[in-house]
Amino acid sequence: MSSRKPLIVGIGGTTRIGSTTERALSVALRSVEAGGGETRLLGGAFLARLPIYNPAVSEPTPEQIELADAVRAADGLIVASPGYHGSISGVIKNALDTLEMLRTDDRPYLTDRAVGCIITADGWQAAGTTLTALRSIVHALRGWPTPFGAALNATTGLFDAEGGCIEAKDAWQLATVGEQVLDFAKMKARV
Repeated sequence: MSSRKPLIVGIGGTTRIGSTTERALSVALRSVEAGGGETRLLGGAFLARLPIYNPAVSEPTPEQIELADAVRAADGLIVASPGYHGSISGVIKNALDTLEMLRTDDRPYLTDRAVGCIITADGWQAAGTTLTALRSIVHALRGWPTPFGAALNATTGLFDAEGGCIEAKDAWQLATVGEQVLDFAKMKARV
């Protein structure tokens, strides 16, 4: 068994600095760190620089290589998306499409990794349909969506000035996603 801390990579946010989605992802990643994991955040600013994935282009950009290498190194992931019109945002879908670069790896796509799913949306219907869509994409990429996925209704403020959750139920959801991803990564390391 390795003494190395499990690495959990967070992918999420929007192109807006300080987005609700990126703040939610940061809370979940802090729970990973509190549980003894190492984290890396690929947030909105990174996602905004990621070019649209085009399988016909043979030379990946530095940002595409950075994303692929981060996922290769990851023991688990947390993906956070806003709910846009009943599904995940374009920047999140583009990041997940870019993982096609991993198709020929020894551990292709998200194989053998737990993936926590977080959705922020302006309403419960969008939160539910978006969570279902993200979980389906994770399955298609051979990942293991955690049993619990967080769905946050952003119609009211979710975070205080320090980035903490205003409501205990939201803090619990985000911590649970982070803890489950970390627990699965630790279990996999023991095998």
